[in-house]
Amino acid sequence: MSIMSLPYEEIVHGETLLRSPPGPRHERICARLHARMAEGLANNGVARLLSPRSVVQLSAGTLIRPDLALVTAATGKLWLAVEIIDSEDHHPDTVLKKTLYEDFNLARLWMVDPRYDNVELYHGTSYGLALRGILSYKERVVEALLPGFEVAVADLFAV
Repeated sequence: MSIMSLPYEEIVHGETLLRSPPGPRHERICARLHARMAEGLANNGVARLLSPRSVVQLSAGTLIRPDLALVTAATGKLWLAVEIIDSEDHHPDTVLKKTLYEDFNLARLWMVDPRYDNVELYHGTSYGLALRGILSYKERVVEALLPGFEVAVADLFAV
């Protein structure tokens, strides 16, 4: 069990949001994704992987903790956020934080959903976040901006 398997706080527009501790499956998925991302970034000097649920400031009064965050090495600006959905506490990730990411003009958002064993991929556009695909068991998550990164959806959700 990780240190983050305790309740934690996020602050949205100055209001504190107490989040439930992630469950064991959530933590396994998070660990697998971080390991694959670290491997994929081994020779990448453009992006930096933050520790799981590191505090990221989107704006004044808004501090969130994505399950996985990639920031640009040059500016430290968040450009990829990954949220692993918790069936008991899904509204903050699927609605609230998704809106925050859209307002922030995030380049990439992945919603990893253990409820359905799928991954939703969103790309930032001038009109907000656009769904680029919903990947399931036999597919692979790849990102053109991350050459060398690839993970099979089935591997993420393996028991």
